[in-house]
Amino acid sequence: MSPFHRPAGNPRLRLILSSMAAALISASACAEPARVPRALAAFIPAGSTLLDYIEADLNGDGTKDYAFILESSTSNPEAGERSLTIAVREADGALRAVKTNRKLVLCAQCGGVMGDPFNELRAEKNGFSVSHYGGSGWRWSNAFTFRYSGRDRSWQLTRAEKTSFHVAKPDEIETEVHRPPKDFGKIDLADFDPKHYLGVGPK
Repeated sequence: MSPFHRPAGNPRLRLILSSMAAALISASACAEPARVPRALAAFIPAGSTLLDYIEADLNGDGTKDYAFILESSTSNPEAGERSLTIAVREADGALRAVKTNRKLVLCAQCGGVMGDPFNELRAEKNGFSVSHYGGSGWRWSNAFTFRYSGRDRSWQLTRAEKTSFHVAKPDEIETEVHRPPKDFGKIDLADFDPKHYLGVGPK
């Protein structure tokens, strides 16, 4: 379960428990590459592995598209680049890669003592979200949501949520939620940088 699912009951307690559970599940799940669907085989170059993928209607045209995360093979896991790509279904049924981001998904060693911080690639209505969880004494999580803009024919950041808490005070959770146009402007998926998005983009 993602740390951003909101089950009934005490939301803060559920957030903490679900975050910890998600981190443990994520660590074991990400230890092995995802099984490669036949439709994506042509998009995985030599030296890369498929970390995760979703198949869903990502642009609202009624057909199934793919969002997938590739990790480049390297002896240094911190340097292993992770890219997220959107491949849409054409009228003839073929898949075409149309958008890639190389900063959204964090590296395998970017989660501190919690290990691999990647938590979930999740389908949303006409879009998707990516979440992470990590830290040590201070725990943190984030989730970034992108939705398709028919006017701009691309996916844009529509929501960013960040939480943090210290394990000694698990009830004292700090949460930040950022949305356009108040916190940022129009940010295309290809241009998104999780370290630098506040105040970015035309409004």
